[in-house]
Amino acid sequence: MAVNTAEARLEERWREILSVHARTMCEIDRALHPHGLGASDFEVLDILASESPREGDQCRVQNLVGRVHLSQSALSRLIGRLEKDGLVERSVCAEDRRGVWVALTAKGRDLHTDVLPLQRAVLKRMLTGPVDQSPVA
Repeated sequence: MAVNTAEARLEERWREILSVHARTMCEIDRALHPHGLGASDFEVLDILASESPREGDQCRVQNLVGRVHLSQSALSRLIGRLEKDGLVERSVCAEDRRGVWVALTAKGRDLHTDVLPLQRAVLKRMLTGPVDQSPVA
């Protein structure tokens, strides 16, 4: 019976994590929508801003795949939309023609700077406060 109770607590904790994630993503979507961005769009811009802090710096798309919770094809479509909106630029890697580089444009950097406080405010509101940090036995 103790195993079932521990498993039930583990399952409950997992569902709680998923629920917090879903609610937080929805709140980020709401906050960024007036700026033409969704939560996943922002994640890509935010990673690019941290991975390539100087104008002209590039990041391989493959490096984004494990950090953004999207399939590779969904990420490629998202980057295509960001490129169409003038927020990023893509280029083919000269050393490996299969590789693709992506870089923030000046417009992308400016938009990231503008919306960063909005995203961080949502994270602070949604993720601070009492959270059960006890390990599941």
